[in-house]
Amino acid sequence: MINEPRAERLRRAPPPSLLPIEQLRDSLEFLRGFARNPAQVGSVMPSSRYLEQRLARVARIAEAQTVVELGPGTGGTTAAFLRAMAPAARLLAIELDPQFHRHLCISLPDPRFIAELGSAERLVDFVSAHRLPAPDAVVSGIPFSTMAPEAADRIAAAITQVLRPGGRFVAYQFRAHVARFVSPYLGQPDMQWEFVNVPPVRLFTWIKPGAGR
Repeated sequence: MINEPRAERLRRAPPPSLLPIEQLRDSLEFLRGFARNPAQVGSVMPSSRYLEQRLARVARIAEAQTVVELGPGTGGTTAAFLRAMAPAARLLAIELDPQFHRHLCISLPDPRFIAELGSAERLVDFVSAHRLPAPDAVVSGIPFSTMAPEAADRIAAAITQVLRPGGRFVAYQFRAHVARFVSPYLGQPDMQWEFVNVPPVRLFTWIKPGAGR
C-alpha cells in the first residue's frame, strides 16, 4: 500500500532466509540430501514459503511455548516457525541426516533453537534431556509412507506421549500413510491440501484430547 508505514513495510519484508540466494543454496542442499537417501527425505524440493506459512498458522506456532519439528531438512520450515514464535518460546528440531543437521546448526543461530541429530523415535528422550515443557505443537515432514511400519508406530506413540493435552500434531505429507499410524492414538484428523507447493501436499492435523485450545 502507498501509505503503509515504514515500520510495517519492514516487518512484512522477507527475512534473509527467504532471499533468492539462500533459497537456491537450501534447494541444492535439499537435492543432495534426496540423492543421499530418497526414502528418508521423500522429496527433491524443500517446502514452498506458502506451505511454511500455512504450517505455522495451522500448528498455531505464534501461541506455542514449546514447538517440536520432526525432519526439518534444510530448515525452511524451521526458520518460518522461528519468525512466528514468541521471544520466550523454544523450538526443538530433530533431524536424522547428519549433513542437514550441520546445515541447521550453522544457518539458524537463534537462542530459542535446539537442533538434535537422531531419530524421531527418540522424541521423548530429547524433550526430557532439554527439560522442555510438554510441546504445544509437533510438526512433522518425515515421510511415514517410506519408513518401516514398526518405526512409524513408535514415532506416533512418542508424539502422543509427549504432546500436551490440547496440543496439536501437524503432519505434511504427499501420501496418507501417516493417518494409519497416528489415528489409533489421536483419532481422526482434519485433512487439507496445500496446492502451492511442488508437488501439492496434504496437511493432517490432530488435537490431543484434554484441556487446552
